[in-house]
Amino acid sequence: MALFDRLQSALRDHVNGEIRFDRGTRAAYSTDASNYREVPIGVVVPESVDDAARTVEICADHDVPILSRGGGTSLAGQCCNTAVIIDWSAHCTRTRDGGDGTVITEPGTVLDDLTAGGLMFGPRPATHNHCTIGGMIGNDACGATAQAYGKTSDNVLDLEVLTYGGTRFWTSDPPEPLGSAVRALADDYEDDIRARFPRIPRRVSGYGLDALLPENGRDLARALVGSESTLVTVLQARLKMVPQPRAGAVAILGFRDVFEAADLAPAMAAYHPIAVEGMDDRLIRYERARRLNLAAIDRLPRGGGWLVVQFGADTLEEAEAQARHMAADLGVRPVISRDVASVAAIREAAVGATAGDAWPGWEDSAVPPDRVGAYLRDLRRLQEDHGYGASSLYGHFGHGCVHTRIPFRRAGYRAFVEEAADLVVSYGGSFSGEHGDGLARGELWPRMFGDRVMAAFTRFKEIFDPRNRMSPGRLIDPDRLDDHLKTRPPDVETVFTFRNGFAAETTNCAGVGECRRDTGGVMCPSFRVTRDERHSTRGRARLLFEMLQGDVITDGWRSEEVKDALDLCLSCKGCRSDCPVHVDMATYKAEFLHHYYRGRIRPLSHYALGWLPLWARVPLLLRAPRPPGLARERDLPRPARVRFSDTFRAEQRGPQVLLLPDTFTDNFTPRVAVAATRVLTRAGFSVRIPRAPICCGLTWISTGQLGVARLVLRRTARVLRDDLDSGVPFVGLEPSCTAVLRSDAPELLPGDADIRRLADRTRTLAELLDDHDVDPPHVPGRVVTQPHCHQHAIMGADADLRVLRRSGADVTQLDAGCCGLAGNFGFEPGHHDLSMAVGEQALFPALRASSGARVLADGFSCRTQIEHGTGIHAVHLAEFLASQPSGPPRSP
Repeated sequence: MALFDRLQSALRDHVNGEIRFDRGTRAAYSTDASNYREVPIGVVVPESVDDAARTVEICADHDVPILSRGGGTSLAGQCCNTAVIIDWSAHCTRTRDGGDGTVITEPGTVLDDLTAGGLMFGPRPATHNHCTIGGMIGNDACGATAQAYGKTSDNVLDLEVLTYGGTRFWTSDPPEPLGSAVRALADDYEDDIRARFPRIPRRVSGYGLDALLPENGRDLARALVGSESTLVTVLQARLKMVPQPRAGAVAILGFRDVFEAADLAPAMAAYHPIAVEGMDDRLIRYERARRLNLAAIDRLPRGGGWLVVQFGADTLEEAEAQARHMAADLGVRPVISRDVASVAAIREAAVGATAGDAWPGWEDSAVPPDRVGAYLRDLRRLQEDHGYGASSLYGHFGHGCVHTRIPFRRAGYRAFVEEAADLVVSYGGSFSGEHGDGLARGELWPRMFGDRVMAAFTRFKEIFDPRNRMSPGRLIDPDRLDDHLKTRPPDVETVFTFRNGFAAETTNCAGVGECRRDTGGVMCPSFRVTRDERHSTRGRARLLFEMLQGDVITDGWRSEEVKDALDLCLSCKGCRSDCPVHVDMATYKAEFLHHYYRGRIRPLSHYALGWLPLWARVPLLLRAPRPPGLARERDLPRPARVRFSDTFRAEQRGPQVLLLPDTFTDNFTPRVAVAATRVLTRAGFSVRIPRAPICCGLTWISTGQLGVARLVLRRTARVLRDDLDSGVPFVGLEPSCTAVLRSDAPELLPGDADIRRLADRTRTLAELLDDHDVDPPHVPGRVVTQPHCHQHAIMGADADLRVLRRSGADVTQLDAGCCGLAGNFGFEPGHHDLSMAVGEQALFPALRASSGARVLADGFSCRTQIEHGTGIHAVHLAEFLASQPSGPPRSP
């Protein structure tokens, strides 16, 4: 039996967690948020800390390398290696009170989940809603709040660790002879450590040997923080917690450029802010281009560089007073805002905003804070010398930590990084200020520390990992920084039109892991339930990348591994808007299914649900006890006895509008179209409908029948051509169909002028009323709305909020994510349980807690799922506005 087969067998016999050595899992874990790619041997997802310890023991018995991984967002290649990866993030999340304002927690705990009882963990990276404590310990994470609370190493009091050799202990009581070996190392090299370690707040490069010095308390826990899984496996951590500020305010200062902002940043530290963040105008341009944080950006004062200084206090007034006191002392005139979260989001979005065309590699240097302005000027000159002058500069300027992403060319990568390393050493700085060095910078350590300290680092490694099995090739005896670089795979021909080709789409994922968060937004509903990396937007993007790469996933468009990963994608399209680089997995899935099933017999559900617009024209077929190809737990909604389009009569009385009776509205809920007609007529419009039935092709797109979808869309454009020529506005009532006309249709038929005009002309009911400043009927009362995922992604729901508020409604718009039905997804065999679990994550509980409120959901799927999951009858916006007569509205 081969080694890896014996290893798998032993793991399955003794570990309760999931043992995944399949090609799909290995592909999903082949990279992190860095420039690097190394396919792992396999992945273990332990159910407990003891499971993880047994994994280490079994791997040691087989002499196989191991690597611990948390959220997988490392920017320097720490989370990819040819090793067995232990993924802590799914189950190892238990936390208990440690006493005296401390907690004891496991490595998989997400940082935001650690906040409770008025206490929080001080360091707060931008990925706080999905990064794990284990990952933060691995690279000594900091974030903006380290200005006030220090790095992770400053807040770790004790660690339970396990060596590859099987020694398990708490660092406060190390066993012999290990403890003596560590003390002897510190004694032998203490003068070298004092001489070569930069005395700056953001020194993360190098092992933390300075923590072993007597003046620093000989703190072994702090020395192991930041060791990037190359020394020990962390099993538990005792952490210091700090009081969470009850209120906050930010002072936003504008400057001529980012260099002037950096010059003033050190002066802010004397006022004890929580954070001092800097950014340049290029970052703002990147975010505007991706439509990120637009409202917050609009509140920035004029300038080409900014500082955002955050204060915390017990009250908003106290926090604002701190900001004003600083401004008065320094003679500056900031914009003061209480909206800390949205302003902070500008900086937190930087990695995603600058990704795609720019890369990490020299994204995390740190210098003495009083020299950050001069360093930035030299760094910009170096970037320009290498042709990288368009790079953005931002970071934690109060601590001298500078972030930048650079449009590297492979040929010049090494030369730039080596020169940048020498530059930061000349400033007495560190290659890394919080991200760690990993594969990107480990090779550079001798330039910063010299031979004597490098000998100490090597000895430290040998004490804990003499066999070099803990993430080998990293930090000590490292692989070269230009080894294992990712390359764009060869492109392929597609049906959808992708701006730079499909291969570029698969490399766009920056790996920041926003799709792994548990709350807020829409993406990624299947990951929130399964906690499986393959079912995250990021994991699926990796599999598609590997499919084109062709060495792990070898079957191309016929790959079963990719099909399995995409099977639980709900095609909710949430990633189209929520992902910082706008990965559009729903479109990728449709493209994949088109190729996978080309020339093959499809599942029955593709014929039953994909061709639903056709079957809906023959209602008797849909009134069968159970049409074939559907989940047994679901009943297909029954068609109405009379279609809206069969009974509609136009009235000529005002400006014309063309109502688009989609398949779902026309055949299943004609009452929605009747209500919309009433609302529009009351508003002074003359309502018409198309001269013949039309369809957007949604069901064919979602099942990957793209050839049919194109034919359907071309027919729709022919039917509507006279109306397109007339200039009449179109109103869609089903959000998913409206989104197809606005987005998918032009991407399927990019050269069709009528399709482009149709996309430009189509509006939602709320958008039309809002565009024409129509006063809606007065319908007061409490209202809870569930925006459709496709509307969230393509059109947005701001117009709906404005219309509802003008109607007098007391409206709450839910941020509960996908309903879980997602068109055909929840009706397909094998999807019911996940579909309902998605609804139970947030939507169903929120609706059950909204007793007495009317529930609005424009999506046919949403209303169906809400009734199935809660028994609540939700209505369309049109039905709500038409539900009570009111005085005459203002004419459009």
